[in-house]
Amino acid sequence: MLWSLIKIVLFISLVAALTLGVGYLAETSGGVRITVSNTEYNLDPLHTAIAAVVLVLVIWLGLKVASFLLATVRFINGDETAISRYFDRNRERKGFEALADGMTALASGEGSLAMAKATKAEKYLKRPELTNLITAQAAEISGDRRLATEVYKRLLQNDRTRFVGIRGIMKQKLENGETDVAMQLAQKAFALKPKHTETGDLLLRLQAEHQDWSGARKTLAEKQRQGVLPRDVHKRRDAVMALSQAQEIFADGTTIEAREAAIEASRLSPDLIPAAVIAARAYIVNAKPKYATRVIKKAWEAQPHPDLAAAFASISPDETPAERIKRFQPLIKAAPDHPETRMLQGELFIAAADYPAARKAVADLAENDPTARSLAIMAAIERGEGSDDAVVRGWLTKAVTASRGPQWVCANCQTVHSTWAPVCSNCSGFDTLSWAVPADGEVAMPASSEMLPLLAGQAEDKQPDTGEKDTDVIGEVVILPDEITGEK
Repeated sequence: MLWSLIKIVLFISLVAALTLGVGYLAETSGGVRITVSNTEYNLDPLHTAIAAVVLVLVIWLGLKVASFLLATVRFINGDETAISRYFDRNRERKGFEALADGMTALASGEGSLAMAKATKAEKYLKRPELTNLITAQAAEISGDRRLATEVYKRLLQNDRTRFVGIRGIMKQKLENGETDVAMQLAQKAFALKPKHTETGDLLLRLQAEHQDWSGARKTLAEKQRQGVLPRDVHKRRDAVMALSQAQEIFADGTTIEAREAAIEASRLSPDLIPAAVIAARAYIVNAKPKYATRVIKKAWEAQPHPDLAAAFASISPDETPAERIKRFQPLIKAAPDHPETRMLQGELFIAAADYPAARKAVADLAENDPTARSLAIMAAIERGEGSDDAVVRGWLTKAVTASRGPQWVCANCQTVHSTWAPVCSNCSGFDTLSWAVPADGEVAMPASSEMLPLLAGQAEDKQPDTGEKDTDVIGEVVILPDEITGEK
């Protein structure tokens, strides 16, 4: 409000000043006499002032015309001038408009239109690092892979676009199934931009598929050094790679390197079950049973697993069943209520012919959470206690249709694997296998399978007797008599 009032006052003051000045000049006597070629001009003060203003305007306009003519001459000669800058701005405007239209067409999947717009943008902008990107992607959308490859190769010649060119050719090689070449290109791209997450992950996957564990560990360490991988994730994946490296060394028959790699894998991730198993076996070969016991116990506390029990049994393979029960107490006490622990107890007691204790350990598991293994243990208990064959066959029949329990399952595609592997055989996921119950844990059987218990015999509980049958345990696996398994 105040500023508006000030502007009004200033405007009125200026008009008043001009009015006074014109009045003063009109009342002033005298004037200006100008003689040109015997012609005399007499101007009063007011007309003199007007003539002076007009003269200044004419001179200013003349200078502008002269400057324009000079700029035109320089423009014709190729020099940079205001005219050239005007046309440059006009071309730049048209070029960026074409570039924007090309990006829009690319996003819409219109490959031909995108290439046309990219060509137009290149005509105006002369910026191949921008237009080649659109041209290459548009060529891929249009199915012109040859043109896309040519453009990606042109991008390799510029330091600013070399990474994009390598990445584009790398993806083409992957689509063609040329994984060896793709891995080499991924290594070059990762060297240019080690912080690029997608490229780093792709390189790790390719190295894992090619079982280049040494190279994969270097890539993983670089990702962790660049700060794009959390420390705990790096530690786990490095353990998986060290374990894979150890497995390969074991397969080659090299012992010292295998032991060191296995122990390193277990140290990096104590809860990695296969690493703990291999490390324990390495310690056993090296005559260090205490270290093997420590490794297995630590892994058992994190996740009880039958492979751990088998490795623990191999520490002292010649012990009696009673001695084995006593030696297994640290594992049992570490996770007493876990189903794996209770089934382990049942198998140990069966080996010692203590069938009542075995029944006590697994009976409610077979009732509340039956699996093929717990039901098979119950069948062995019934056989050991002298039950009728019909009762034993009833338990085995239930085991046929029961869930297989925890298995090595891929978290990505739910594929079940018989043994642990660093890479899923179905989806190529790295470190995706976990010991869990599959989503489809039940065995698909025909509806008529409901009659199997009636035909083969009913699984019934009975009071135990002191009878002893021929059963044995190897590690954690129950070996049933031939007449129970059906083997001849």
